[in-house]
Amino acid sequence: MPSVFETTSATPAIPISFVTGTSWPGLRAELPAMAQAFAIANGFTAKPGACLTLPAADGSIAHVIFGLEDDSAKSRDLFRPGVLPGLLPAGLYRFANAPHDTRLAVLAFALGGYRFGRYRNNEAPNVRLVSPDGIDMADIERMAEATTLARDLINTPSNDMGPEELAEAARDLAARFGASFDCIIGEDLLRQNFPLIHAVGMASPRAPRLIDFTWGDPSHPKVTLVGKGVCFDTGGLDLKPSSGMLIMKKDMGGAANVLALALMVMDAGLKVRLRVLIPAVENAVAGNAFRPLDIFKSRKGPTVEIGNTDAEGRLVLADALAYADEETPDLLIDLGTLTGAARVALGPDLPPYYTNDEALALDVARASAAQNDPLWRLPLWAPYDAWLDSKVANINNAPSGGFAGSITCALFLQRFVEHAKNWLHVDIYGWTPSARPARPEGGECQAARAIYLLLSERYA
Repeated sequence: MPSVFETTSATPAIPISFVTGTSWPGLRAELPAMAQAFAIANGFTAKPGACLTLPAADGSIAHVIFGLEDDSAKSRDLFRPGVLPGLLPAGLYRFANAPHDTRLAVLAFALGGYRFGRYRNNEAPNVRLVSPDGIDMADIERMAEATTLARDLINTPSNDMGPEELAEAARDLAARFGASFDCIIGEDLLRQNFPLIHAVGMASPRAPRLIDFTWGDPSHPKVTLVGKGVCFDTGGLDLKPSSGMLIMKKDMGGAANVLALALMVMDAGLKVRLRVLIPAVENAVAGNAFRPLDIFKSRKGPTVEIGNTDAEGRLVLADALAYADEETPDLLIDLGTLTGAARVALGPDLPPYYTNDEALALDVARASAAQNDPLWRLPLWAPYDAWLDSKVANINNAPSGGFAGSITCALFLQRFVEHAKNWLHVDIYGWTPSARPARPEGGECQAARAIYLLLSERYA
């Protein structure tokens, strides 16, 4: 993605002053009399998100005033400056004073300029920002690029983003950083003992596959990322209603965000041996589709009864997690768009995460707050594990009753992680239903920036 930042320029930059309801009267009094009169005539009150462009004598823009929440506000959107690229005319701008968090404001400025233009002319606004002093702009640039990657992959419709295309995107990323790449396709999944991935994807004419790439020094700590790559989810024979199927192109959001995270890790040169595993499938309906009450043996060994074919994400992740677990990684992380229960409990903007490691849980919470990448811990509540029992197999993929759906999904996946020194599971949504500052409607990068910060602190 082209950079929106400039370090030096012969063109004078237009200043942007951030104000609150409290600070605005003082700043207004410092403006020239004509600018004060202009602001009063326009009724500008520094409401959060309000933007006022003050004219120069020749009609050009002399100054931009942008409203933020007061320090005393119960909540502040630290990404609010992300609306500026969509509000401002083309040009070069600079921050004249500090917003609530300059680093996050700069990141928001970059994220707010995103446009998905693959199928129509939807160019990003030509609004550029002078890089503020004291900000690690290389880090901002890689986070912005990674977010663009995740958003583009999720926003691409399934006719152009099937398992093969997802594998190509992963291959391109691996090649860019010199990572070794492998992909197990179709019937080879059965021959190499990935029966659950094969079962979910076998009804589609687009062959299922397991994407696998490795980067970094083998002597460094092993960090393995696993992303759910269901490129479209009909629900299988437990068919979704049309309304439930409408945005199921986003069901590979876990894979997209794992690739975004991998981009950041490799670009930053973190001292890890990184492995990325993505089971890429399409959950389709056909005569050979897997059925409710079918039983399959998993890669790890336990047999799985299919309680619901629409709980397919945990099935493909189970085989991939078991495979990752076999080499005892220091940190095993999986991301997936898994349960509606997580959305009911926490909404689209706040994905739950699960781990039994208290230090890891605290690190995730702190990194989430620092990156304005919201996450909320939910418990791996052991008494609910019995709900996964089956009368005819070792485990059922979708217990009846409907209670605690995100927790029981996490408990299901936990059954397939035994040797990893630490495990983190995140049940993301991967989608912004209504546009917000720096977060346009559509595919979204969730959890990746927070986990990147965590990894940066541990393995810089």
